[in-house]
Amino acid sequence: MSSSSPKARIALVGHPNAGKTTLFNAFTGQRQKVGNYSGVTVEKASGEFFTPHGNCFELVDLPGCYSLSPNSPDEMVTRNVLLGVQEGEEIPDLVLCVLDASNLERHLNLLLQVIDLGYPVIAALNKIDQAEAQGLRLNPTALTETLGVPFVPLSALTEKGFVALKQSLRFPFPAPSDRHWPGSHAVEESLRSLEKVATEAGLERPAAHALQLLSDPSYQDSDHLPEALREAAKKGAQLAGEISQVRGEFVHRAVEAGLRRPDEKSLQLTDKIDAYALHRFWGWGFFSAIMLTVFWSIFRFAEIPMGLIEEAQGALGNWFGSFFAEGDFRSLLVDGVIGGVGAVVVFLPQILLLFFFISLLESSGYMARAAFLMDSVMSRVGLSGKSFLPLLSGFACAIPGIMATRSIPSAKERLATILILPWMSCTARLPVYLLLVPLLVSGTGAQTLTLFAIYALGTITALLAAKFLKPRLGPAEAPQFMLELPPYQKPDWGFILRQVWDRAFSFLKKAGTLILGISILLWFLETYPKSDSADPADQREASFMGMAGKVIEPVVKPLGWDSRTGTAMLTSFAAREVFVSSLSISYAVDEEADGAEDKLRDRLASAKKPDGSPLFTPLAILSLLIFYIYALQCLPTTAVVKRETNSWKWALAQLGGMTLFAYLAALAVFQIGSLF
Repeated sequence: MSSSSPKARIALVGHPNAGKTTLFNAFTGQRQKVGNYSGVTVEKASGEFFTPHGNCFELVDLPGCYSLSPNSPDEMVTRNVLLGVQEGEEIPDLVLCVLDASNLERHLNLLLQVIDLGYPVIAALNKIDQAEAQGLRLNPTALTETLGVPFVPLSALTEKGFVALKQSLRFPFPAPSDRHWPGSHAVEESLRSLEKVATEAGLERPAAHALQLLSDPSYQDSDHLPEALREAAKKGAQLAGEISQVRGEFVHRAVEAGLRRPDEKSLQLTDKIDAYALHRFWGWGFFSAIMLTVFWSIFRFAEIPMGLIEEAQGALGNWFGSFFAEGDFRSLLVDGVIGGVGAVVVFLPQILLLFFFISLLESSGYMARAAFLMDSVMSRVGLSGKSFLPLLSGFACAIPGIMATRSIPSAKERLATILILPWMSCTARLPVYLLLVPLLVSGTGAQTLTLFAIYALGTITALLAAKFLKPRLGPAEAPQFMLELPPYQKPDWGFILRQVWDRAFSFLKKAGTLILGISILLWFLETYPKSDSADPADQREASFMGMAGKVIEPVVKPLGWDSRTGTAMLTSFAAREVFVSSLSISYAVDEEADGAEDKLRDRLASAKKPDGSPLFTPLAILSLLIFYIYALQCLPTTAVVKRETNSWKWALAQLGGMTLFAYLAALAVFQIGSLF
């Protein structure tokens, strides 16, 4: 088939974290399309690639799944696509199943289910290098002979074996392999009966539907099936356990034929580390030490690059300012653009350090251990370790964290996780924390512990909220948690650097677009209309921002804030980082700003109330921190919540509820603290 011939569709199937997406990206490169499957919020990715034979194929990256008996929306989409009942999707011509060679038995269960659907299948035996490092010796030839499909060993990260995999994709595709396991008389009779009903109903792939109905009781309730077929399937509902057992026995024999394990008595490095990392006592000490190291590093190692950014910002402001005479245009350029954007960009090193450590822990294999540890805690609030990974993603950004909840099997647990997730402090809050924490405490050690406490407070409150919310979202249900613990491995520096670069690019893009636009708008609101007085304080009071401040001041005064702090809080609903930019403009509006972070802190520390007392007292700063821990100040997050829950009710209730909670918490802190 030449590149001008009709393309065949290849479906990419595999467990989450099997390396499926890495393989997809390497094969399709820039020829990718991303969207959503019709009628659901599950993401769809497809792209084209060419084989060494000149064949052009369409590769569809199906959502990761552990089984074709689904426990989540993602797994349901994968099952429905393979059965040909997903709305708007064509049946694939071949299935490329990606397996983790270091967890072969569990992955072969999924492969066998795919083979049973009657597709031509090729098995990509990924992470072969990791399996060998653990002492595992795989025999792809024996596996091919046992399962009747080609096994191609490879490493998706190093792209070793990619050429062999592409060469195996010859067209026309090989014939499907026969079903390998014999069922009991009752199973075979039921399969023949159901296949006959499916054929009479006009379904494509009737044998696949018959087998899925017997092995997956949840499929019997599918709206895609004729009523006669669903009724016929109920007669064999009790046979699912028998089919699962027979499949499991066959997979066990296949593993025995194709895998040689190391001496069971010799502990591998992963086992030795996990003896401490997963210990009921030492494991938590290990986890706490890692988290404290991360927060300490955010303050300690970012000092030099932050200083360089401040110096560059000051030099840039002075250089541009030298070309223009005193006036509004010079003020706009130096105070509004360079001062406003620079006040946020200066925190880039600390944000990237946080993302670097998160990526490092994920790449090394420790992140899955953290989820395992957290499962025992989260089960007490009605969640499972499945919720931990989306919640952890929320430390970077709430939006991908909310989208990651699709992997949670329980609809109620998924909704509860979405509702509490914005209380995980994202990197957009970090500039606010890093501005205010040094005003509250001094010294790297005290600042590290304070930042750790801020993140811990948001997390603990989120878990307590889940315990309160979960029973009110519907009937109680047992949390389900299944997680593969990958072996510890050398960090993939390419993956880490890509993650950090993507975050840097995203942050700088936001600074150069949204934050730039808001900074210019804030400068305008601070500058106009003009006051007849030359006194900067009179100008601020006469400006649009001053007018807005007068309106909001009665609302924020009980929190210990003034009008400028209140208006800065309002503007940060577009983006939390804008709070720093807004304060920078407000407190430097009539002076040449050099962008120094310390200078802004000095101005805040010296700010006075009308009676001459300090404005930013420790109690007022604590009130601000509490508000920013709890407030949902990210309207794009609200839009994503609406999309994922398919309900404006939940999205707006979350926005309003979190804002009110943040206000009341900050009010309680300031008012109760004032009594002492």
